[in-house]
Amino acid sequence: MTTAFDKIAAGLTDAIAFAEGDASRARVAAPLDVKHIRTATKKTQAQFAESYRLPIGTVRDWEQNRRQPDAPARVLLAMIAAEPDTVERLVAKAAAGNSNAP
Repeated sequence: MTTAFDKIAAGLTDAIAFAEGDASRARVAAPLDVKHIRTATKKTQAQFAESYRLPIGTVRDWEQNRRQPDAPARVLLAMIAAEPDTVERLVAKAAAGNSNAP
């Protein structure tokens, strides 16, 4: 039977190994080039943020690598990269159906 302490110790050992350069025991999400995704849509930061209902500050932070998108945002950005017009239309449709949309 594994105790909570054993699990915490194993996690700490993995974290130390990762810090020392051993990425074999870690999952690291590859960084996204949000600016490339945005410029492919031919939108300014403000237009991109408005079109996809994202806070402008968040878009800026992503592009300037102050923050990385979390998992749901990564999915949205991947969808935008693949089908920007379709995603924009769906987001607008969802916002129109939601009276609390920003």
